[in-house]
Amino acid sequence: MSGEFESVDKSLKKHLPPSEYAEVRRILYGNEVSKLEFSSEVQSEAEQKDFEVQGYGFSALKEEERPARIVRVGAIQNKIVLPTTAPVVEQTFYIVFQAAALRQRISDIIDTAAKCGVNIICLQEAWTMPFAFCTREKHPWCQFAESAEDGPTTKLLQELAKKYNMVIISPILERDGNHGDILWNTSVVISNTGTVLGISRKNHIPRTGDFNESTYYMEGNTGHKVFQTQYGKIGINICYGRHHPQNWLMYGVNGAEIVFNPSATVGALSEPMWCIEARNAAIANSYFTCAINRVGTELFPNEFTSADGKPAHKDFGHFYGSSYVAAPDGSRTPTEIF
Repeated sequence: MSGEFESVDKSLKKHLPPSEYAEVRRILYGNEVSKLEFSSEVQSEAEQKDFEVQGYGFSALKEEERPARIVRVGAIQNKIVLPTTAPVVEQTFYIVFQAAALRQRISDIIDTAAKCGVNIICLQEAWTMPFAFCTREKHPWCQFAESAEDGPTTKLLQELAKKYNMVIISPILERDGNHGDILWNTSVVISNTGTVLGISRKNHIPRTGDFNESTYYMEGNTGHKVFQTQYGKIGINICYGRHHPQNWLMYGVNGAEIVFNPSATVGALSEPMWCIEARNAAIANSYFTCAINRVGTELFPNEFTSADGKPAHKDFGHFYGSSYVAAPDGSRTPTEIF
């Protein structure tokens, strides 16, 4: 059903009278956020390269003694470029092509984000690859792992960060050569000067059904890092960590002003929680939150089971997107599924 249902907001708008719809939106989304208008160049570029751009603004009272600090945050929800079942002669060729194709698409999106004035942008969890951790197969998926400091993805994004004066958060599958070739689920934080500020590793690992990710990596060892950037203090609460209020709390205790939640989560399993978890965290901790999910359904060559007695399958659900930003006053951007 998730793959067919576009969004709660569009369904409400379609079926409710305008006055009733406005009141329902007020209750669901809090204070109204303003929709941003983009230039014809941005709109044309997005249409030509087959992605959609949306923007919203949160309002705040102006102070008399301090100048306004306006920060534009970008969240990228994307799908893989090639199917995981694509026939290949050599798996390594496929791995390289999939990663290269994704990097090109993301470069295009970041280029457009720069034209929109974005200061900090974050990609979805493990954005350089299919979310293959459900398969519990080491090969070929571990070949997507790369160095956080000097891997090809980081080098590309360093150039883009410097070019556009933009902070970029890049969640990847990290191969840590410093500790016996260990794999981690890691977000690389790149400053607007192109410098790697550091890394934040996923600190809660699911071990349930298809999400038995400890086959690949264990809990991270970086704690609840907060990074001082040109545009503010940011933290990264990767995916499953959003289910733990104490996790969100610690980023606030450590001084975060914006906390990103790059994720990969599927319909039926988490949708009822998705729209409230990051919003609750923003309210409880007095910072902004950005919840980011991937989109699409990813089919894998080999069947796998979920340890639930049901038949084996080649996918583990539809990634429903629905990325949004929430503010400390409980207001939030509309949820859209592309």
